[in-house]
Amino acid sequence: MDFRIGVIASALVLAGCDLMSGGGVSEEQRGDGTDTIELAEFPDRPYWGDTHLHTDVSVDAFGFGVRLGPEDALKFARGEEVTATTGMSAQLDRPLDFLVIADHSDAMGATRRLYDAPRMMVRDPTLRRWRDMMHESSDQSTRAVAELITAAANDEIPEALRDPERQAKATRELWDRHLGLLDRYNEPGKFTAFAGFEWTLMPGGNNLHRVVMFRDGSARTAQVLPYPGLDGDVTGLWDYMDSYEQSTGGKVLAIPHNSNLSNGKMFEFSGPDGGPMDADYARRRARHEPVVEATQIKGDSETHPFLSPNDEYASFGVAGWELGNLPLTARSTPDMFAGSYIRSALLRGLTLEQQMGENPYAFGLIGSTDSHTALATADDDQFFGKHTGNEPRADRAMAAQNLGTRQGRFGWHYLASGYAAAWARGNTRAEIFDAFMRREVYATTGPRMVVRLFAGFDFGESDWEGDWVRAGYTRGVPMGGDLVDDGRAPTFLVSALKDPDGANLDRVQIVKGWVDANGAEQEKVFDVAWSARPMDAASNSPVPPVGDTVNRSEATYENSIGAAELRATWTDPEYRRGQRAFYYVRVLEIPTPSWVLYDAKRFGLTLPREVVQANVIQQRAYSSPVWLRPRGTPGDAPPIMR
Repeated sequence: MDFRIGVIASALVLAGCDLMSGGGVSEEQRGDGTDTIELAEFPDRPYWGDTHLHTDVSVDAFGFGVRLGPEDALKFARGEEVTATTGMSAQLDRPLDFLVIADHSDAMGATRRLYDAPRMMVRDPTLRRWRDMMHESSDQSTRAVAELITAAANDEIPEALRDPERQAKATRELWDRHLGLLDRYNEPGKFTAFAGFEWTLMPGGNNLHRVVMFRDGSARTAQVLPYPGLDGDVTGLWDYMDSYEQSTGGKVLAIPHNSNLSNGKMFEFSGPDGGPMDADYARRRARHEPVVEATQIKGDSETHPFLSPNDEYASFGVAGWELGNLPLTARSTPDMFAGSYIRSALLRGLTLEQQMGENPYAFGLIGSTDSHTALATADDDQFFGKHTGNEPRADRAMAAQNLGTRQGRFGWHYLASGYAAAWARGNTRAEIFDAFMRREVYATTGPRMVVRLFAGFDFGESDWEGDWVRAGYTRGVPMGGDLVDDGRAPTFLVSALKDPDGANLDRVQIVKGWVDANGAEQEKVFDVAWSARPMDAASNSPVPPVGDTVNRSEATYENSIGAAELRATWTDPEYRRGQRAFYYVRVLEIPTPSWVLYDAKRFGLTLPREVVQANVIQQRAYSSPVWLRPRGTPGDAPPIMR
C-alpha cells in the first residue's frame, strides 16, 4: 500500500559517496549490458516485466507482514521457487524478463527497525503502540499500518519517524546493499534487474505517486539516494532526476500510477501552483514521465463509464476504487474523474497542446502489480494478494480491504493486474529502458498477449503477405510514435496473438480521441477485428458479445469460442485534415474466471450471486497510443520512428 511519510532533509536527495565495492561485481555487470549480447535489427519481441513491486524494505509492506526481501523477489521473478511469507510454496509458471523493485523511498526499513527495537527504547507513545500491534498479530499489524497511512495522509506522522539523520544513514545502507544485489542478478540477454523506488507524494490522501526507474548500474546509481516524498510538488522530483542525469551521465524516468485514486489531481489542466499550466511544465512532464501505469491491483485506470458512456467495456476494474482516494479520507465526485483516468488525460493533452504547443500527457501505457508480497504475480490462477494479509486464504475475497474507514472496498475488488510489455531488440537495461522512453510498450491485465501496432499512410492488406514488421518500421511508426498529418487518413496495421497459455481473443478495438473543429474533446471506440467473423474496416457496426463458456462453480472456461490470432488493416473513416488525435489498441479476451472464482473453488466458498457475476471478466491489453499531429506543430518529427 502506498503513502508518504514525513520530511527528510534535502541532504538525503543527492548525496555524494564512495562507490560501493559491489562484492566483486565486474564493470560489465554494472553497465547496461547492451554490448554483451547480439541485438536484433528491429524490436523482435515483447519483454515482460513488473515495474512496481514491494518487499520487506517498504515501510507498509513489512507492517502488513511480508518477510520476503529483494533477493527473494528477484529469484521469484526469474522463475525460481520461493516460500511465501505465509509458508506456501510459490513459483511463476513462466519467468519474467525484467523487474523493478520499487520500495518506498520514505522511511525505508523503518517498520522493521521499529519491530526489532526493544520496547523500552521506543519512547514515542504512538510508535510504541504501533510496535505492540505489529507484535500482537497479523491483523493488528495491518491495522497499525492502516493508522500509519491515515496519519501520513493527515500529516500527523510522529516526529520520531521523521529524523532525517537517522533515516539518511539507514537508507544509505539499504540502498548500497540493494544495488549490489541488482548487479549480481542482472544478466544481459536473460534477465534485467532495474534500480528504482517509489516516490509517494500523497497530499490529503490523494495519490500522486511515481515509480522512479533507472537505466544504469551501480556505478551511477550509487551516487544518489532515493528521493523522499517531500512536501511540495512533482517538480522537485524532476529536479532530482535532472541532477542525477547531469551529474552521473545516467538516465532515469518516472511512472505515475494509480491515477484512479488521485481524486482528479494526477492529470489536471492547471500547474502545481493551481494556476494555468505553462509550456515549460508541460514539456518537463512529457520528458520525465513517458509512460503511465494503466492497470494494477488497485483497479484499472483506463476510463470510467461516467466519462465513456458509449463504451460498453469501460467499467473494468472500477468497482470499489471509484469511491475516493486510497485511505478514503476524501470521497470522489464525478467532476474529479476526468483528472483521474488515462483516456481523459490523453484528451486533455490534445487540448493543452492546441493551446500552448506542448502536450504533458503524451504518454505510453504499461501495467504492473503494486504487490507488497515480494511476489510479482499477475495471473488470476496464481494471485498472491496485495499484501501478506490477503495471500491465499478462505476469507480474503469478502474481507473488508479499505485501510481507512473499512467501508466500501472488499477483497474481490482487487485485480490480479498487471504486467508491462516492452518491444525491444534484446533483454538489457538499455534496450528495455529505451523502449519505455520511446513509448513502445503496452499494458496487460496479466495475460501475455502479443500486441503490435503500426501507423502510416500507405499500408494495405498486401503488407501482411511480406515482412510487415519491416514495413511498419520503415514506412510508419510503432505504438508510441508520432505521425505528422499529410492530408491522408492514417492506416493502421494491428496484430494480436493470444497468450499461448491463456484464453482466446474476442476482439480488437481502436480507441480514438480527438479535438474537433469547435475545440471540444471527442472519443470513439472502433471494433476493427472480431473473432466470430471478418469485419469491414470501413464500418463500425456494433458486434455482439462473443459468448460465455465460464463454469462459475468450477472456475473453468473453454477455448471453444474466440480466436488465437486477430489482425486488421484499418483506415480511420472519420479522419479530418488538421485534426489532433490519438489512437490506441484495446484487445479483449473471451470471458474467463477471475481469482475470486478460483478461490471459491479452492476453498469451497459460496459467494453472493452479484460477486460471482462480477468476477467473470474479459482480460485485456492496452497499447501505447500513436499521435496524429497537424503539420506545423512545434517539434514536428519525420513520420518514421526507428
